[in-house]
Amino acid sequence: MLSNRRSIVGLTVAVLSSCQARSSAPVPPPPVAESLQGWCAKVPRPDNLALPPAAAKSVWFEIHEAAPGVFALAEPYQFQEAISYLIVGTKQALMFDTGIGMVPIRPVAEQLTTLPITVINSHTHYDHVGGNAEFDRILAMDTPYTRANMAGFPHDNLASEVAPSAFCKGAPAGLDTAAFHTRAWKASGTIKDGDTIDLGGRVIEVLSVPGHTPDATALLDRANGLLWTGDSYYDGALWLYVPETDLDGYEASMARMVALAPRLKQLLPAHNTAKVGPDRLATALAAVKKMRTGTVTGKEETGQRLIFDIDGVTILTSKSLLERKTGERGRGGSGLTTWP
Repeated sequence: MLSNRRSIVGLTVAVLSSCQARSSAPVPPPPVAESLQGWCAKVPRPDNLALPPAAAKSVWFEIHEAAPGVFALAEPYQFQEAISYLIVGTKQALMFDTGIGMVPIRPVAEQLTTLPITVINSHTHYDHVGGNAEFDRILAMDTPYTRANMAGFPHDNLASEVAPSAFCKGAPAGLDTAAFHTRAWKASGTIKDGDTIDLGGRVIEVLSVPGHTPDATALLDRANGLLWTGDSYYDGALWLYVPETDLDGYEASMARMVALAPRLKQLLPAHNTAKVGPDRLATALAAVKKMRTGTVTGKEETGQRLIFDIDGVTILTSKSLLERKTGERGRGGSGLTTWP
C-alpha cells in the first residue's frame, strides 16, 4: 500500500507498480523522478505543521499535538506518510499504530509520557505494525488475518518500500535497506467491537470497521468528538484494492462512521494529515457507492488496478473486487500484495 496513493496519484501508481505481487515477480516501476520531486516539495504537510509542535525530538518523526493530549507521530519522508498516535490519559497511554518500523518509535513515545503504554493497531498491514515488537502490551483483534500477520513480513515483501524512490531525504540513518523487514510480535490480549479503555480522564471506545482489512479498527473518544479512522479514511487516494479488502464491509463500516459525524469535531487518519473534517466521511462513502454502480469509468493500470476520481475523492481498487470476487481474508497480507 502506498501513502501517497493517498495524496499524489502519479507517484502512487508508480510506486504501486513496483510492489511485490502475491504470486509473481515484482513489476518494474516506471520513471518517477518528476512525481517524486513534486511529492517531496509538499512534505511535511502544511496542515500538520499548523498543529502545535510537541515536546519531543526525532530525526525521523514529525511530532505534533493533534488534539489536547493526542500526539501525532508522522513519518513524512517515506512515501507511506504513516501517522501513529499517542493518546495520553492520567493513568495510562494508548498507542494507535506503531509506524513503518524503520526507526524505533517507543523512545519517541516515552519522551511524551512516562505512563504505561498499550498498543492497538488500526489494522495489521506492515506500515502500521512496524514498531509493535518494541512493546509488550498489545491488544489485537482476534481474527485469523491478524494472527497470520503477527509473524511479520520478510524483506522480499517490502523491498520496494526502501527503494531510493520511496524516500524524500534518503533512508533514515542506520537502516539496512537490504534487509528491512517487519519483526514478529505477540498480542498480550484481545479487543472486540464496543470495548472501552479508560485511560484516566479519557475513555476510548473500540470500533470494529472491517472493509479495508478484516481487522480494521477505529477508535472513538465520544466526550471530545474525536475519531481515529485508520485507513478507512484519510485525505488522499483511498486504497481499496488488495485481496483482503471487502467492499461490502467497507460500505457498512463507513456508514457507521458517517452516522457518528454530526457529533464529531475531528478525524485523525493514519496517513498524510492528522486533522480532517468529519464531513469527508460522507463524501468518501458516496464516491465508493457511485464507483460500484458501474456508471463511472476508472483509469486502468497494471495488475488489475483501477483508479477512480469521483467528486473530489480518489479511489484505487481492482477489477476483481468490482466483480465481487472474494480474496483470501484469513491468510494475512502486508498491504502490498496483489491479486493473482
